[in-house]
Amino acid sequence: MKKTICVLMACVMLLCLAACGSSGTASSSAASSSAASSSAASSSAASGSKASSSAASGSAAKSTASGTFKLGGTGPLTGGAAIYGTAAKQGAELAVAEINAMGGIQFDLKYEDDTHDAEKAVNAYNALKDWGMQISLGSVTSKPCEATAAKTYQDRIFALTPSASSTAVTKGKDNMFQMCFMDPNQGSASAKYIADQKLGTKIAVIYKNDDVYSSGIYDTFKAKAQELGLSVVSATTFADGSDSDFSVQLTEAQSSGADLIFLPIYYTPASLILAQAKSMGYAPKFFGVDGMDGILTMEGFDKSLAEGVMLLTPFSADSTDAKTQSFVKSYKEKYNDTPNQFAADAYDCVYAYKQAIENANATGDMDAKTLCDLMIKQFTTMTFDGLTGTGMTWDATGAVTKDPKGMVIKNGAYVGM
Repeated sequence: MKKTICVLMACVMLLCLAACGSSGTASSSAASSSAASSSAASSSAASGSKASSSAASGSAAKSTASGTFKLGGTGPLTGGAAIYGTAAKQGAELAVAEINAMGGIQFDLKYEDDTHDAEKAVNAYNALKDWGMQISLGSVTSKPCEATAAKTYQDRIFALTPSASSTAVTKGKDNMFQMCFMDPNQGSASAKYIADQKLGTKIAVIYKNDDVYSSGIYDTFKAKAQELGLSVVSATTFADGSDSDFSVQLTEAQSSGADLIFLPIYYTPASLILAQAKSMGYAPKFFGVDGMDGILTMEGFDKSLAEGVMLLTPFSADSTDAKTQSFVKSYKEKYNDTPNQFAADAYDCVYAYKQAIENANATGDMDAKTLCDLMIKQFTTMTFDGLTGTGMTWDATGAVTKDPKGMVIKNGAYVGM
């Protein structure tokens, strides 16, 4: 009897080896032939770097994952926040084109415009669900993602957002994960960086009090600054409808003797603050967070105003490592633009999905709930190397662990500090 079992096991092993030697050839409507050819140069570099991260987490080359996976997301593709949604969409598109050109698992990618509005984000999500979305990129910005995260949790669709960083996005949802830093992490990391580098002795903060992203970062910055002995001499706010004139906030910061202003805000109001500070003759140091990324590509913005501005971000297009250079080259060729952190985070999201799917030996005919369970298991156990960090891991809350990079703007470009 034992001999018979051994013979049967040997046969099964031979069949498995034969199966592992084959690969899927399915194509995706998301990647056109031109996209695949334009990304051929970076495809090789990307596949090599991602293969090493897969091997490190146990996937190696024996995965039996196959088929096409419908991947959807929402973001502001029009309106004032379109730079973020467009960048995320394009970063994801580039990754999909590269992966589909490899000939293994395939992605069919679809993005819907939510104009940075929670209600419209839910409508966009419903359209993606009707389309047959199996896995999600969530929403690009925090408030819309809080709304769509509730839907993905209810529908048991796994979601990995590139950039929605508020704690409410993931709270109480076991299937909602983030590629970006959570707001509390950005606040505390910024305070620590300012203290460690001795960048300022008197700190002023200008934040948007009706935005969960901005207020969330401020709250943890304030707590960490107090713990580290940083002197916060002024904390002023603004909201929608009062985001064009910052003379009151800047005057208070100046009269308080602030030599550094912390701006946990997006680039549009930040650009106005920089211009108005210059017109006042007030020249403190400015320190921002990832929402500032994109200020240099803002239409009509005088880049000289941002000279010396510092920020923490997980990505710099000027980095000299091979992966980043390959990504930037392909992105510029395809979109005639320089990628920002949002593009890099979305690119990483797609490759993280590739690794998790291959690790799980998932197939494209699996339903969303089955894939959701598999993705939760993979993301809470695997290690991932991407453009925005190496050795990235996720805990059960969906928060990612990776190190931020300090950047300063010099001569109209980001330079590592």
